[in-house]
Amino acid sequence: MKPNIDLSDLTREQVCNLLNALLADEYALYTKNLNYHWNVVGHDFYSNHLFFEKLYEKTFKMIDEIAERVRSLGGRAGGSMSEFLKTSHLTESTTGIPSTQQMFKDLLDGHEAIIRNLRLGVDKTQELGDMATNNFLCELLERHEKIAWMLRSSLER
Repeated sequence: MKPNIDLSDLTREQVCNLLNALLADEYALYTKNLNYHWNVVGHDFYSNHLFFEKLYEKTFKMIDEIAERVRSLGGRAGGSMSEFLKTSHLTESTTGIPSTQQMFKDLLDGHEAIIRNLRLGVDKTQELGDMATNNFLCELLERHEKIAWMLRSSLER
């Protein structure tokens, strides 16, 4: 059934496209995070392993929330690797296992890219009059900013 929620079909379609692009970015970041969680080594292995675990758990929660937001607007949430790879603004890590420092930097770059895209999404959803999605994106933005701060702090010497 088509939602009767005072948003036009075109608005809902635009918002769902925006959310599906975000979903793909989050999934790409989630996959990188899992890779680093599984393959981190070094004298801080245990604490880094746990840190990456907390990050992928937070990212997975955001993935689920984004997909459910798409569905609540009557859209179809992307759900295949091929869709995510076509839609994501982020690139895969294909250079083997980086140093722990590079893992942190790579994840920071991913979160900051998502932050920049979230800001655009906040502006777009406000322009479209979808204040519920606007609020949802603002909350995601705040969560990503906190994670980015933690990653930047971990990179400082």
